[in-house]
Amino acid sequence: MLTHSIVAAASLAAGYLGAQAAQPAEGPPRGEGLVTASGARVTLDQIDAFIDAQMADLDMPGLSLAIFEDGEIVYSAAKGAANRDTGEAVTEASVFEAASLSKPVFAFLVLQLVDEGVLDLDRPLHEYLPFEELEEDGRYKSVTARMVLSHRTGFPNWRWFDPIPEGRGIAHGEMYQKAAPGTFAYSGEGYNYLAKVVAQLTGHDLTTLDALYQERIAEPLGLDCSSFVRTSCVAGRKVMGHQEGAVKDFGWPRTFPDDTPQTFGAAGRLHTSAEDYARVLMALIDGWRLSPETRAEMLRPQGEVPLDSEMHKATGATAWGLGIAIEPTPFGTRYEHGGNNNNFQSGMMFFEEGGPGYVFMTNSDTGTDFDRRLQRFITHGPQAKDG
Repeated sequence: MLTHSIVAAASLAAGYLGAQAAQPAEGPPRGEGLVTASGARVTLDQIDAFIDAQMADLDMPGLSLAIFEDGEIVYSAAKGAANRDTGEAVTEASVFEAASLSKPVFAFLVLQLVDEGVLDLDRPLHEYLPFEELEEDGRYKSVTARMVLSHRTGFPNWRWFDPIPEGRGIAHGEMYQKAAPGTFAYSGEGYNYLAKVVAQLTGHDLTTLDALYQERIAEPLGLDCSSFVRTSCVAGRKVMGHQEGAVKDFGWPRTFPDDTPQTFGAAGRLHTSAEDYARVLMALIDGWRLSPETRAEMLRPQGEVPLDSEMHKATGATAWGLGIAIEPTPFGTRYEHGGNNNNFQSGMMFFEEGGPGYVFMTNSDTGTDFDRRLQRFITHGPQAKDG
């Protein structure tokens, strides 16, 4: 397994941890805050008032939130109920399902391996590891890591959950090529395939691959309870999911019948807090452990999101980079990603060149609406109107 010096890793991580460690537990003084993308100044009291109002209006049980600017967290919050049935409260130690926010973190890990020559972005993945279930449809043999990370494999999102195409004789749970490679099609299946490739190249399988995440990202950045698999820490700190305001437990998230809590889920099974996720995101933005060229590739449009697609209508994204959606705005490029595991939802967004950004996670099914409102608030300030 490829490793880095612990001393070097600690030195690289110090810039991300030191600024936050220097802050008092209650955060910056109440008069401080951030400048929105449009140039409006927002105080912490205004952020608090906005968050509390939205949680009440959307009947959100709990929330983990971090807002950052210029590489520093300027506001963080752990609010509401971890479990409405028991009355347990969300705390700073609480862990949530990040859902599809897992994808940018996995992409960050993959791109580190690309820089080290372990994986080539443009080498067909079947040359590393054949996708046996698609061997009869040779089109998949053109699929590369670049195409996976930018959702251009042409694979379905999830074979077990997507509607079965009519007239093709495909059985439920059977893998198939939904569209030609190169076609935009948001796909967790692609991420799962790439995870298997990464596991093979680094001496792992899907039951041990989380060790690579711990070694390369979580431990150097000081994340003590962040994992793609179930650990005793995650199990002890994880909040309960809710739907329509009531407790709803779907168990450990899985996408295949043989998944277990120890199966690495690159596309949707990261468990963490918003503040710890923000530390990863700020490191990624700053190019930590990435070459300037690879960082630029991650944030460069790799493929267009069709303007008549549900993805564009729902998010405004017009392109996809490597692991992240891209949306042009009058205030600069906005990078974003959402997550939806039904009873857990999440979102993140940041502007280029040190502009404001955020990460949130909620144990409810109203996170998508909250994400839209929070994005407008961080872009325009308190005067922003929902819509």
